[in-house]
Amino acid sequence: MDQRIIDLYDEYTHRSLDRRLFLEKLAKLTGSMTAALALVPFLEANQAKAAIVPADDARLEAGRITYPGATGDVRAYLARSKGAVRQAAVIVIHENRGLNAHTEDVTRRMALEGFLALAPDMLSPAGGTPADEDQARTMIRELDAGKAVQNLVAAIAFLAEHEHGNGKVGAVGFCWGGGMVGDLAVASAALDAAVVYYGRQPEPAQVEKIAAPLLLHYAGLDERINAGIPAFEEALKKAKKAYTLHVYEGVNHAFNNDTSEARYDKAAAALAWSRTIAFLKAMEK
Repeated sequence: MDQRIIDLYDEYTHRSLDRRLFLEKLAKLTGSMTAALALVPFLEANQAKAAIVPADDARLEAGRITYPGATGDVRAYLARSKGAVRQAAVIVIHENRGLNAHTEDVTRRMALEGFLALAPDMLSPAGGTPADEDQARTMIRELDAGKAVQNLVAAIAFLAEHEHGNGKVGAVGFCWGGGMVGDLAVASAALDAAVVYYGRQPEPAQVEKIAAPLLLHYAGLDERINAGIPAFEEALKKAKKAYTLHVYEGVNHAFNNDTSEARYDKAAAALAWSRTIAFLKAMEK
């Protein structure tokens, strides 16, 4: 697919470009509004394809819960293997479309890897994730960033004391959620491991506060996010922080999201996932 189309979609999903203007620009690239409308389903995430691990998978106990956060009760999705007693925990932080079927599926995948997995609905203070993904994107922008981070700090405390946890807590986030993982690593020394998938970087001046080891996954074609890598990596080296950084050449932002046909890259996603699981397993050592 024409990279200009992918870049336009990225502008639409992560900046202030509204849907009408997005479609008008897409029509110019494709030659007609008819062609543009036909292409949209390949660009947008298809939640009907989200369930790689079925919600009723017999190997798991999974469902909606709440935990006490800085803004009141935070809605979340919790998954763990049946019969598991004490496991390391992982916070799964969603993209900028809220806690949807895809994120719940990723949380179940994490549970099958042997973790107590919790996906907070970061839109809980606003009433929870709506069905309309464009509305969710707008709501994400309106969140109080400081309170959102504190709701994640509260998730660490909740999982560290959970009856099925072993006290270790890591976090993995995607896109917007990847940026939140960085903010969480800055905010809490209690975080044991942090995995970022193509998320914005913390300010270099904040790097000194990071205690958790970092695993950083970036997409080679993601110019918007990658622009922040040099200053971030320089700060990490200067502060002598533990980190591993991978750039997956030739793939786009959101390459891990298998509900988005245009941007998903199976090989890169599989490699990044294997690295992520190995990294998180190291918390238990």
